[in-house]
Formats: sequence, C-alpha cells, structure tokens
Amino acid sequence: MQLYDFKASIIGEEAPVPVCPTPGESWKEVKHDKTVTWLASWNDPINEKDIKYVFLAASSSLKGQSDKEKYEKARKLKDYIGSIRANYTKDFRSNDQRKKQIAVATYLIDKLALRAGNEKDEDEVDTVGCCTLKVENVTCLPPNKLQFDFLGKDSIRYYNTVEVELAVYEAIKEFCAGKKKGGHVFDKLDTTKLNAHLKNLMPGLTAKVFRTYNASITLDTFLNKETTDGTVDEKAKVYQRANKEVAIICNHQHAVPKSHDSQMNKLNEKIDELTAQRDQLNVELEKANKLVSKKAKKRKLVGSDGDAKRRRKLTPEMLQKKLSQVETRIVETDNHKNNKEDLKTVALGTSKKKNYLDPRITVAWCKTHEVPIDRDKIFTKTILEKFAWAMDVDPDFRF
Repeated sequence: MQLYDFKASIIGEEAPVPVCPTPGESWKEVKHDKTVTWLASWNDPINEKDIKYVFLAASSSLKGQSDKEKYEKARKLKDYIGSIRANYTKDFRSNDQRKKQIAVATYLIDKLALRAGNEKDEDEVDTVGCCTLKVENVTCLPPNKLQFDFLGKDSIRYYNTVEVELAVYEAIKEFCAGKKKGGHVFDKLDTTKLNAHLKNLMPGLTAKVFRTYNASITLDTFLNKETTDGTVDEKAKVYQRANKEVAIICNHQHAVPKSHDSQMNKLNEKIDELTAQRDQLNVELEKANKLVSKKAKKRKLVGSDGDAKRRRKLTPEMLQKKLSQVETRIVETDNHKNNKEDLKTVALGTSKKKNYLDPRITVAWCKTHEVPIDRDKIFTKTILEKFAWAMDVDPDFRF
C-alpha cells in the first residue's frame, strides 16, 4: 500500500538524484530552487490538499545561516523604522483610500505586532490577521481606543483593548462605516499589496519582519535597562520578565495547564506552613527578648520543655535571623505563585523556538552578566543546538 505520493525533490544541479523512498515509485518532479530550504515534498494521504515537506534539521549549518540572515534583516529595520513610521503617519489622513489603509495596517502591525493575515481555503478555520480583519473583529471605543477580538494563528484568541493615535481611530471608524459585520475593514488591501509597498521602503521588508524586529528590540531594551548587580537567580528572573513582555506583545498563549490548580494549592499550603513557622518564631522571639531583658542566663531554655535541646542555644539574634529567612521564603513563594498565575496562559518558549528573538541578544546578555545560558531554561538543550551559530557572539552585542 502506497502511503505517500512524493511530489518533488530539491537538489543541487550537479548532484545525483536520490532514490525515491517509496519502493517501485519515482519522483514526480526534481527541482533546482535556491530560494527554498525544503528537501522533498508529498501530499498528505489523509488530506490531499495539504503538502508536507522534509526540511533540514534545525541545528544544520544551512538552517543556521538562514536564521542569521533573517535576524540581520530585522536588525537592519532599525535604520529605516524612523522614516517608515513618519511615512505611514503622514498617510493616516491621505485622500487615497488604498494608501490610507496601507498606512493604518502598517501602524497596527508595527505597534501591536499583529500578523499580516493570509487568504485561506473555504474548509480552513476562519483565522484572522491584520489585513483580513472584519468589522465584527474591531470595536471603536471613544475617544481613541480599539478593542480587537478575533482568532489568530493556530486559533489562538486575540482579545486586546489598546489606545491608538486619534487619526488611526478615526480612520478605522471610517473603514468600518456602512459595512456589514462580515465585511473587511481593509477592503482595498491584502498581504501581497502590503508587502509590495513595504519592499519599496526597505529592501526585503515584509510585514513579518516587523514582528521579529519588535520582539527582539523589546527583549534587548528590557534586559539592558532592567538588569542590575545581583545574584544569578535575580538576573534570571529579569530575563523571564523580559521574555514575558515579548510573549504578551506577540500574543503567545496556550491553554491553562491541567496541573495548574494542584500546583497553586501546593504553593498556598507552603505559604500557610511558612506563615505558621513565622508566627511561632515571633512568639519565641518575644519570649527570648523578655528573658534577655531580665538578664537571664545565656543557656536558659527558650520555648517549651519538649523543645529544650533544639531551642537551648537560640538567642534573640539567632531567632531574628531565622525569622528573616522564613519571611524571605514567604515573599519568594508568594511571588512564584503570583507569577505562575499571571503566566498560566502565556507561552514563554514560543518566541525563542519560533525564531522571533535574535538568540545573540540572550547569549551576549548571559556572557555580560555571567548567567549560565542553560540556567532556569533560559535556553533548553534543543534551542542551544538550534542556535549554535550564535554562541560566539561578543558580550557587547546589541540588537
């Protein structure tokens, strides 16, 4: 039984054609295409409309070179972003509706890191991007706020209320006026037209480059602004907060983990246990201070007779030290609990795994602040292998 109908193989012009992996079959087509990175393709046997591809391993040198070029393109956007923003701001009030829609769409992609959006087949899930926003996906809230509610890539809901420039607010109202709920906000625009316009502003610029640029520049700026002298744990927490900022910007979410409630219960129990310890230590400290005030003997018992051996040497200073340690643990555990609750639907790893963050930012930061790059999963083993090309970057690298 033939499971796969292999369509094509991509090889170099001088390379011998490899044997087709399906016994008794041959390649439908052999291509020589320097613009793609896949090696072979086939029709999915379950859904024949879907085409599957064989790619190089993420850790391959060719893939690494492609990734580096992608980040360099996003990094290059720094030199153009000022003029691009001035350009689209000028066109917010253009009398040319197509030019005006391009300006507003570019603003939303730049400021909110929205995906551009692409046309889909009728049998695909009705996901939405910036260019495919419908009237029902946007609500105008006076004086200048927009509420977005739609399903984005992978059917992840994007629900966000943002304050925008008044000219953008007025333009969106104008684009929606007189249209039904299912009508397109940007009816004179699609991703092809938008990207063609962007390429005129910067060579190779597409809507997707904005997303990589904004994610990477956010990480770089946050890390360099917020990292101060402290323990490795404290620095690692700064990195997690920076990663959270990026995840929120890019709307990287996942379902609440099934174990979340049980983990929260355990943390609450731990806080209750530590609180009880703190209360007991406060009682013992009060007793110890009274004994000292009466000039009691140094080795006089502190606490109950049953705890005599354990408490015999606990001076007020020692008790105060233990009390401070317990209070620190309470604060840390409570912060950990709150952080878990805040991030229960935020996918922190997506930005790193999906190539939105230039890995050189993280490597340089770890070198500068002497943070082990594999600590607290700053980079997992898989990501380290994928971005081996970035490991030699200088500590003073800035995106």
